[in-house]
Amino acid sequence: MKNQIVLLCVLFVLTAGVFAQDYVPSQQDLDQFYKTKTLIVLEENPMLEYNMVIKDVIEKEWKLTPYEFIKANEFEAKRMDPQYSFLVMTKVMFDRDNTKAQYKFLHLLLGGDYLRVNMMPDIVAIPMSFEDVEEESYIYKLASMVRLMHDHIDLITKRPDLITANVFKYYKDNLQDIRNKTMYVIGEELNKDINSESLIKKVYPFPVKIVSKEEITQAIEERRKDIIFLHKVGPEGTKLVARCYKLVIGADNPTLYYFDYHMIDDKHPDAFLKSDFVKMAKKGAE
Repeated sequence: MKNQIVLLCVLFVLTAGVFAQDYVPSQQDLDQFYKTKTLIVLEENPMLEYNMVIKDVIEKEWKLTPYEFIKANEFEAKRMDPQYSFLVMTKVMFDRDNTKAQYKFLHLLLGGDYLRVNMMPDIVAIPMSFEDVEEESYIYKLASMVRLMHDHIDLITKRPDLITANVFKYYKDNLQDIRNKTMYVIGEELNKDINSESLIKKVYPFPVKIVSKEEITQAIEERRKDIIFLHKVGPEGTKLVARCYKLVIGADNPTLYYFDYHMIDDKHPDAFLKSDFVKMAKKGAE
């Protein structure tokens, strides 16, 4: 997992600077990836909903390579084989992050003769949640996260000039217009001073709706072009000193509409803040 910065992690670099590493995937890595069969590694706990959802998502969304599902206990033996790539959930902690937070990342790794898993090249890596946060915080968005991976790989395949640090600038420069989109948010992910539609409308003039996780899942499944939604990566009570990352993504495709982060404290809890809506409103008015 040499590369911890691609795609959403790239976006974290743009705002926080804490996730930057020294490696991005090379053209050789990308060429090798297309020659592999992708092994989808199921979680060790058979009771996790992830195992069921990822099977359904991959069967509907994955078009890049042949694929196969494997059990977690098969990963260690197969990861040394360069004919395979791996879609696998891992635990990540970044050396330059002074909070020492641990995250769950969904990784697309290349197999090969690497001594440790963290030496395996990443094609793309997406932060899903903090390590100790329950899967229900992200599982309903899993299809969108896989689309993010898929579209990012398509992008760098068509634009090999972006297989460099230039990809940072590309994502930053291509934030999309929110004016004609309805933003879906979950009530418990909003700060208490902004946790109703009436409060939101005082600072954010564009359509917004407080919804259930099931409604976001449905919008993603239906590829609703008029819907954007929040992907928040925060500790949710599992850690006191931490950052809260906030990304607003399209339900139809993994278009990025907003990203930012803040350090959690008494005045800035683990939530989407009023200031985030203000920033989005300002951007939408430009």
